[in-house]
Amino acid sequence: MTRRKICVVTTSRADFGLLQKLMQCIDADRALELQVIASGMHLAAKFGRTVREIEAAGIKVDRKIKLSLIGGSALANAKSIGVGIPRFGDAFTELRPAIVVLLGDRFEILAPATAALMLQIPIAHIHGGERSEGAIDESIRHAITKMAALHFAATETYRRRIIQMGESPKQVFNFGAPGLDQLYDCGLLTRVQLEEELGLSLQEPVALVTYHPVTRNSESTEVQIKSLVGAIRASGLKAVFTMANADAQGSLINIRLQAACAQNPERFKWIPHLGHRRYLSCLKHFTLMVGNSSSGLIEAPSFRLPVVNIGERQRGRVRSPNVIDVRCSQAAIQHGIKRATSPRFRHLLRGMRNPYDRFHDGLASERIKDILKSVEVSGDLLTKRFYDLPRK
Repeated sequence: MTRRKICVVTTSRADFGLLQKLMQCIDADRALELQVIASGMHLAAKFGRTVREIEAAGIKVDRKIKLSLIGGSALANAKSIGVGIPRFGDAFTELRPAIVVLLGDRFEILAPATAALMLQIPIAHIHGGERSEGAIDESIRHAITKMAALHFAATETYRRRIIQMGESPKQVFNFGAPGLDQLYDCGLLTRVQLEEELGLSLQEPVALVTYHPVTRNSESTEVQIKSLVGAIRASGLKAVFTMANADAQGSLINIRLQAACAQNPERFKWIPHLGHRRYLSCLKHFTLMVGNSSSGLIEAPSFRLPVVNIGERQRGRVRSPNVIDVRCSQAAIQHGIKRATSPRFRHLLRGMRNPYDRFHDGLASERIKDILKSVEVSGDLLTKRFYDLPRK
């Protein structure tokens, strides 16, 4: 029996954490052959060469595609997309997958999406239909939606939005966010284990801080980081800071946050790469999250963790009551922290459910795998017929 080849592309530690369970589901199915391409931040030394995390998880990496200019300026990132298209084209030609799986909205995902589109390989897109109006990701995500043949949305709101964009309802699915599957079976660290691994006592309030560039904001990155660090200092919190992504200005954010940690070693820790298991364990045991990462909206609700969401980067995404939206000013962030750490606010989150976890059984990846396995791969799957919404 010829096994159907499913090629999963991962470009960062973040999307690998969300795709890992799906990769394992594909690999475990005898009717399928998993192919993995690692690219982008995974292969860059300044981002920790996190391809090693994939290999450490026992997953074979079939191709490593370097985007050597990644993580500098906007121009450098634009050039990286151009570098990536022919390299992904060569890889897809050699691997000959039946379907290419892409997740999210990172700029470098445009390279494999374009290559697969031109080679007429169906794209299965995860986490489409979402909004993040403060970032260029908004446009990239919707562009990939129009390139893709299969769509796996994380909420019903997003599923409807993909259909609104003209995609056939028969090819748009809502199984929830696959990254949440690991909450059910990855064995998160205990509080004591986490303290040992981080070298940090959790007896006092601790914040997890992740801040990414706001690519559609005229306010300078320097001002934003000054406000963020100033608020954390004034709050008296301990904090673990993680690395920003490879968007333009990401390197500057990392330099400034690393310097802040060096100046306050007794309270601040710079841990660029927590890994998915430790990251989720922090969400479970920390007091709150501060920053502008999508994980505050998607993963944190599962732990009823208060999140101070800064600025416009995540504007438009589906939110749970755990999210406190604030402007990017020191005073606003401090006020958000005060509210997030209050017993009254935490009491309001009791019984809250995560809107990204549709079935609450940890099987979103299995359901996606079953569609990838059973869908008929033919010319019809690649043919784009614009679906018009019924008139009311």
